[in-house]
Amino acid sequence: MIKTKTFRTAVLAAAVAIPAGAAVAAMPMGDMPMTAEQQWAQTEEGRIMTRPIAGIANSQWFDYQGNVLESKKELSSDLKRATDLEDARDAYGEYAHELKDNRLDYAKYMSEKGHTVPRVYLEN
Repeated sequence: MIKTKTFRTAVLAAAVAIPAGAAVAAMPMGDMPMTAEQQWAQTEEGRIMTRPIAGIANSQWFDYQGNVLESKKELSSDLKRATDLEDARDAYGEYAHELKDNRLDYAKYMSEKGHTVPRVYLEN
């Protein structure tokens, strides 16, 4: 009888000692809460340019569109290979970083040519 209690106590202690991250990693990928990297990626997706700066569709614009498409394909591929939460977070973080870099590189090139990204500032 004492051994049973000790065994139950050991099992309970082991269950309590499981880190919270392990419990999240055991969840199916679709049921996980949105991570900071996913939120960042979602924000960067909202900033994807849909029209060329100043209406000039040059080689830089087409490169930008191609880079965005390539980033989306790479995210999809990385998520298919993701086996845990850390892999998914890395994929979304890389995706958001690539989208931001592509957008800023294109905007920088166009600003060097004298065309800037229009901005609207709202005040109270």
